[in-house]
Amino acid sequence: MDSDEYCGKPYKIIDSKREKKIGIVASSLPDFITKAQKKLNISEQIKVVLESDGTEIDEDDYFDTLEKNTLIMILKPDEKWCSYSDISIKLADDQVDGSQNLYSLIQRLQNDIGQIALLGGCDLELLSDMDPDSLIDMSFDRSFLDQIKEASGRFLYEKREAQDALNLLKLYHASTINQTSSKKSKV
Repeated sequence: MDSDEYCGKPYKIIDSKREKKIGIVASSLPDFITKAQKKLNISEQIKVVLESDGTEIDEDDYFDTLEKNTLIMILKPDEKWCSYSDISIKLADDQVDGSQNLYSLIQRLQNDIGQIALLGGCDLELLSDMDPDSLIDMSFDRSFLDQIKEASGRFLYEKREAQDALNLLKLYHASTINQTSSKKSKV
């Protein structure tokens, strides 16, 4: 066997539907991408994100900071990250068809626009990525669709900012605990 196969760190890769989970060892982000594409039999460009929160991994410097066995999601160009709970809710509601899901979301918001603040990341992303022109013929007012698109984009941004802040707090807390335990061990 080639000695390069033993260089690097182990990672776990998972597809966007969370159906396939595979372990690989990679020494860099390009090496990781090549191996992930091969293992998942993907010939097109992929996007690499943390499975836990969807953070995109697009630099070797960041990739190098990941811990061993980090779970990384592989996304094809037409796929987007969604939290596990969002996927579970959608499957439980039998909302498989994306256009039907979008239509039902807009209908719910037409009845109570305040519900937009309660939507999960996947639904907000679906709304912020929608094309209002394609939905006008479904008896929705264009200005209402534009407002939903803009508001969902804002809420999505705010949710991601809040998640980033929580992740920083977790890192700070873990760092503080490590510093405290290393001081105690020196005493």
